[in-house]
Amino acid sequence: MLPGVDEPLVTRMRPFGETVFAEMSRLATETGSVNLGQGFPDTDGPSSLLEAAARHIREGVNQYPPGPGRPELRAAVAADRRRRYGIDLDPAAEVYITVGATAGIASGVLGLVEAGDEVVVFEPMYDSYAAVIALAGGVRRAVTLRPDPAADGRFTFDPAELRAAVGPRTRMIIVNTPHNPTGTVFTRDELSAIARVCRENDLIALTDEVYEHLVYDGAEHVPLSTLPGMAERTLAVSSVGKTFSVTAWKTGWVMGPEPLVRAARTVNQFLTFTANGALQLAVADALRDEGDWVLGQRDALQAKRDRLCAGLRTAGLEVLRPQGTYFVITDIRPLGYGDGIELARSLPHTAGVAAVPAQVLYDNTEEGRHLVRFAFCKRDEVLDTAVERLTAAFGR
Repeated sequence: MLPGVDEPLVTRMRPFGETVFAEMSRLATETGSVNLGQGFPDTDGPSSLLEAAARHIREGVNQYPPGPGRPELRAAVAADRRRRYGIDLDPAAEVYITVGATAGIASGVLGLVEAGDEVVVFEPMYDSYAAVIALAGGVRRAVTLRPDPAADGRFTFDPAELRAAVGPRTRMIIVNTPHNPTGTVFTRDELSAIARVCRENDLIALTDEVYEHLVYDGAEHVPLSTLPGMAERTLAVSSVGKTFSVTAWKTGWVMGPEPLVRAARTVNQFLTFTANGALQLAVADALRDEGDWVLGQRDALQAKRDRLCAGLRTAGLEVLRPQGTYFVITDIRPLGYGDGIELARSLPHTAGVAAVPAQVLYDNTEEGRHLVRFAFCKRDEVLDTAVERLTAAFGR
């Protein structure tokens, strides 16, 4: 400890210690458990992507790329956005490359939120949102997503609660769809309700779309920026990690009108400055050439979702079936448990399986106390082993 200092960490970050994902992964390693907690695949992306990265490294692409990112990747991102959604972006001014989506989200919030501004988030929420809002000196206002029993447990929100969360200090709404951790893919009607609130209150929308390709059962990912009046007020964030199963590459991008992108760029140049240039070139090629691989990966993940959901039901859990992402939320109360943290911390020891308690992703923790998240982006034999262990542990 520093002399005369009880706690050197700044006050606004003291509520944030080791993330729950790191804790559960550490417990999985210590106990030899199957790790269905942290959302990373256990297989690699397309071989052409990996070989292109290695080739660019061997060819000498090992120094700083341009600060805004390689022009090849910025152009590829703009072309991909135009091809899939009809969104026209100037790659030189309206696309900016970041060290993963997390850096894009951080630079967007830090560049656009003043101290004391309020930011509306949908909970449960990806944990970096709370931390970066705190870093900016902002104030969170949470709108809770709840399962709809009439829609196979699909999570949704009450538009009246969204409107009530907005006040005179509200600056931004963060919209994550497809949604981590619930797996909800917001419908056009739900997005229209969000867009209406943004337009009526002159709010900025920051959209986290990293799971945009991982949607199942015919669900459609609709970028919020395509709705009337939203293109000029939406900063969109995506990345390569989930799309191509290379989460360690940490290559992402922000997209939107030049003033919003410039705000993120101004901050990010003093955070990470730039991202790996060789990987950027490989990603640019993959965005253009590997569309069939992405579709095949989506279909494989849908099958894995179904496999794990069936197994978790066999083990006695109530499954809230997701429409997208890597994750499935379960209700643990049928097993006789009511506290997700308690169960998640015990599972590696009692069942040899690691999962994530959803309640740590809520401001209103009681809303998620009985929920636990499992990841299904694993090989089938790994999923089967986890189910066998859970079923044995719970005597089903």
